[in-house]
Amino acid sequence: MAEKQPSSRSCFVCGRENGAGLRTQWENDRAAGEVRSSVVLAEQFHGYPGIAHGGVVAALLDEAMVRSLLLAGGFEDLMVTARMEVAYRRATPTAAPITIVGRVVKRSSSRATAQAEIRLADGTVTAEAEGLLTRPPPDVATAWAAERPFWSVDE
Repeated sequence: MAEKQPSSRSCFVCGRENGAGLRTQWENDRAAGEVRSSVVLAEQFHGYPGIAHGGVVAALLDEAMVRSLLLAGGFEDLMVTARMEVAYRRATPTAAPITIVGRVVKRSSSRATAQAEIRLADGTVTAEAEGLLTRPPPDVATAWAAERPFWSVDE
């Protein structure tokens, strides 16, 4: 059974209160060892008409990799992306359902390697990524701490 993940107020990808953002909602699938979000990207996120902008695709993949850390931890276990390699396999459409999936490949107390992919409804992978995640610098960790009280699960 999937369980909902919390989200922030203002994040571009998951922010509940970010009117210009994607407002994704994420779930843990512990049995599969993955996190998932299903969305339909609005046309405002296109690079070419009907096709999601590559930066938006990368942002979704990045979010999935970071959120995969929540499978075995909590808010304090979040990391930042130090390196990410994206392979764009085919166009990711706007105005069509897509699923973003993330998983941890390897993890230590200070670093992790994660993977993510975007799938169409028929299972076709449009983009995939692998990234190196690391503990955030102190100034970033301090900013996150201020958001902690507002980190909640959407009902």
